[in-house]
Amino acid sequence: MTKIFIGGDHASFELKKALIPYLRELGHAVEGKGAFDFDKDDDYPDFVSAVALEIFKDPENIRGIVLGGSGQGEAIVANRLPTIRAVVYYGGMNMDIISLSRKHNNSNVLSLGARFISVEEAKQAVKLWLETEFSGEERHVRRNNRIDEVYES
Repeated sequence: MTKIFIGGDHASFELKKALIPYLRELGHAVEGKGAFDFDKDDDYPDFVSAVALEIFKDPENIRGIVLGGSGQGEAIVANRLPTIRAVVYYGGMNMDIISLSRKHNNSNVLSLGARFISVEEAKQAVKLWLETEFSGEERHVRRNNRIDEVYES
C-alpha cells in the first residue's frame, strides 16, 4: 500500500473525484489536498503545492498525483521543490513514458492533463505508474542524485 496525496483545480475536479475511489479500490491510502468544492476561479498552485509539500517530507515513500487542465503548470509547480520528480501525462502518448518515468527517474509525482485524458486512460496511467518500480540501477541513482545536488549548492 502506498500513501498518495492528490490535488487539482476546477479543470480536473471531476477526474479527481473519479480517481480517489479507484486508488482506494487498488488498496492505497489516499488524502485529498483540494479542491474540495468546484470553483471555476480557483488556482492550481494552491492545491499542487500542498501535494508537493507532503511528498517533499518523504519523497521515496509517498507519491503524489496532481491534476489540472494540461498537467504542465501543475508539474512546474511541483518540480519547484527539491527531490520532487513530477512527470506529465496528458493522454494519447505511448504509456511506456509512464513506466520509464518510474524505472529511470523514480518519479514521485504524476501530473495529469484532465482536458486531454479520459477517466479510463487516467486510471490506466495511474495504475501503471504505481505498479512500476524504480530500477535502482547505479546510472539512474547517480543521475537522480545529480538533479538533487543542483539545489544543495
